Amino acid sequence: MSKQLLRIDASMRSNGSVSRQLADQLVSKLTSQQDYIVKNRDLTDSIPFVNEGWINANFTDPSERTAEQRSILALSDGLVEELKDSSVLVIATPIYNFGVPAAFKAWIDMIARARETFRYTENGPVGLLEGKKAYVVITSAGTQLGTEMDFVTPWLKHVLGFIGIKEVEIIDSSGLMMDEAAAINRAETSIQAVA
Repeated sequence: MSKQLLRIDASMRSNGSVSRQLADQLVSKLTSQQDYIVKNRDLTDSIPFVNEGWINANFTDPSERTAEQRSILALSDGLVEELKDSSVLVIATPIYNFGVPAAFKAWIDMIARARETFRYTENGPVGLLEGKKAYVVITSAGTQLGTEMDFVTPWLKHVLGFIGIKEVEIIDSSGLMMDEAAAINRAETSIQAVA
């Protein structure tokens, strides 16, 4: 039975996006090694922001939710299910103003849910999505990964680990405005090394 690979594209550019081009290469490499069913989630299609109605619905016990609350959570439930159904994630995100695009943060808010992707215990939170691997392609114009200006890499590793995805491989294509060829070559070399 084929496993599912979930691809998340966070760049707001559909054309000319380096993160999308690198994700194409990475998905091609992974699918050449194993027969994955690829599920695409393009965040330019818009993910709503969390609002008061969503919060109230999410914190209502599932058995007590009204039809309206279930409707409010329907998209979030679907996003959680496609994440649960996937054994591998490919996340492609640029860095915008030292953070991830707003749509990607909205996606994180929709899938980081108590009782669904993590639970609270007497010893603290425990992620419920163990046994998955995430490949994260990160592009940037000037922010170099691994420097004091890189808030994205540690945040992403933390939030993925929080929901149980502890195996995270970063594909670094940072510094495109400084040396585009070197940044792309560095990422492509990492992609070719993926085993």
